[in-house]
Amino acid sequence: MTTESAPVTAGRPRRIAWGACALFLAAFAIFESLKYGLPTTAAAVAFFVLPDLARLAGVRPPGPLHQAVHRVWIPLAVLVGYTFGPIVWPPLFTAGLGWLTRIALERTLGRRPAAT
Repeated sequence: MTTESAPVTAGRPRRIAWGACALFLAAFAIFESLKYGLPTTAAAVAFFVLPDLARLAGVRPPGPLHQAVHRVWIPLAVLVGYTFGPIVWPPLFTAGLGWLTRIALERTLGRRPAAT
């Protein structure tokens, strides 16, 4: 019985896709920040560093709060909800962009959240 290991490049297409997504999201966040000014820039930057702030606050893996700040679904729900909802406040949208950009960047670098 032989065991075959997955080739080293098995995750490469996924990381390239995450990298392209990170570039798009960063460009979109910069566009929105330039369009709407300082509050949107501050929101995007604050939520881009959110995982670091959570770690500095003492949130350690694999806890539920650590998992929450590293999952795609929450910032994606913010972006979709803002797009189709009645709220018109651009800093909320750029906060979601900044947070999702950070997650995409981490996935590009091969950092995935711990399995629960």
